[in-house]
Amino acid sequence: MHDENPLWRESGLRLSGFGHYYPRRLVRNETAADPAGNAVDEAVIGRLDVRSRHVADEEETPAYMGVHAARAALEQAGVTTDEVDLLVFSNWTDRQFVPEWGPHTAHLLGAGHALAFDVCGACTGFVHGVQTAAALFGAHATWRNALIVSSERFSRRVRPGSKGELVVGDAAGATVLSRGAEPEAGLWDSLLVSDGSGRETVTVYPPNGWIKSSRELVAIAADSHADLATRMLARSGTEMDEIDWVVPHPGTGQLHTAVRERLAIPEERFVTNYETRANTGSASVPIVLSEMSRDGRLRSGDLCYTPTVGSGWYYGGVLFRV
Repeated sequence: MHDENPLWRESGLRLSGFGHYYPRRLVRNETAADPAGNAVDEAVIGRLDVRSRHVADEEETPAYMGVHAARAALEQAGVTTDEVDLLVFSNWTDRQFVPEWGPHTAHLLGAGHALAFDVCGACTGFVHGVQTAAALFGAHATWRNALIVSSERFSRRVRPGSKGELVVGDAAGATVLSRGAEPEAGLWDSLLVSDGSGRETVTVYPPNGWIKSSRELVAIAADSHADLATRMLARSGTEMDEIDWVVPHPGTGQLHTAVRERLAIPEERFVTNYETRANTGSASVPIVLSEMSRDGRLRSGDLCYTPTVGSGWYYGGVLFRV
């Protein structure tokens, strides 16, 4: 391996605040109905685990949702909008040629002097955003605060009437990355891996722009999770049982079970909100961290690991201490 050391252990960077936004419309799945779907649905989704999901209306654009999540994160961090030096915006569900969502979000937020731009990486977008922001801190010694905003309308990327429609939702999550971590606290490591040989595992092609998964998705994703955990734990000298919270991108219930069993992660430390919020793309990790920070589960000193996989093929994670 060429990357044997954690990237950010001595950087003094920390995730100082979290925020989230859910669209106004809440859709409940009928618990008594579990449509069979096709052979791919059976392999990838399996049993219908999602009870409810949020669906954005026309006003709730990625920028609109992102601003609400960002404001909540800034408030928790105690950072004002004019103290934001950088805004990295992750989105794959509403990609367009130009303009990008990041500058528009910064404008609506009132973070006028922040450098803002978009990243993708599909469902690994949050990891991509954190890693990109951390790297840019190294080039700008005067920067103090960055916003990473992940905002998705996944409901628009599934075929209407399909089983897939029942397991995806819309949301935005945000975190503030700041200088000033105490020793052994803050951001420890991030890793983002790309493997173009897996580009057909999950695709979204014109003209409809609906997501299509291969039957091998769960197996490929589980292998990626295993490789990521091996590499990141070795880099930081950490054992899985030392991690307080594993907060993964929730692909499907089938994948959750495969990852927990493969990596021997106790269910009580494996946290998603998949059953109540569905798969929300790159927003899935920050919205859970935001919920946990607000209900008291996420406490100072906790060690968190956020593994993700995404079409492309990408996989990656962030390791940090609160």
